[in-house]
Amino acid sequence: MKKILFFSAMLSGSLFFAQKAKIYESPNYSINVPEGWKSTNDSEIVNIFPTSEIGAITISEYHDLALPKEEMKKFVLALYQSQDAESKVKEKKGSRGYTEYSYEHYDEKEKLFWTTKAFQKDKNLYLVSINCGQKFWNGNYMTLFNETFNSFKIKK
Repeated sequence: MKKILFFSAMLSGSLFFAQKAKIYESPNYSINVPEGWKSTNDSEIVNIFPTSEIGAITISEYHDLALPKEEMKKFVLALYQSQDAESKVKEKKGSRGYTEYSYEHYDEKEKLFWTTKAFQKDKNLYLVSINCGQKFWNGNYMTLFNETFNSFKIKK
């Protein structure tokens, strides 16, 4: 009985604290934006962030980009000037024929956590990244950033 009550309390608590979201639509993708967060589109680079501006999710898309699949892991590491081994960039087959690359990086100098996903298919590339200050990368902000990040969907 205690387990049932505990499970019920956890379920109702998570529903109570669940954030409402609106959908940011582009011709090629969509992503959920938590209520109260802002989104900007600067030269086709989309930024989604809480009003406190303690971090952001950035989305950029490239078409007609002749980047060989064999170079993608190096490319992702180069974004952060990282000396990590290529094996730190995880690769898997994603939906709609895209190969998904994921990488997590901590910038010691700036005290920022970075999480990046790159989706590549033929000459199309979508880069989706989170950057968030170390002292905010916990609890509710981490959950909201990850839920938003994981809601990214390619349409084509």
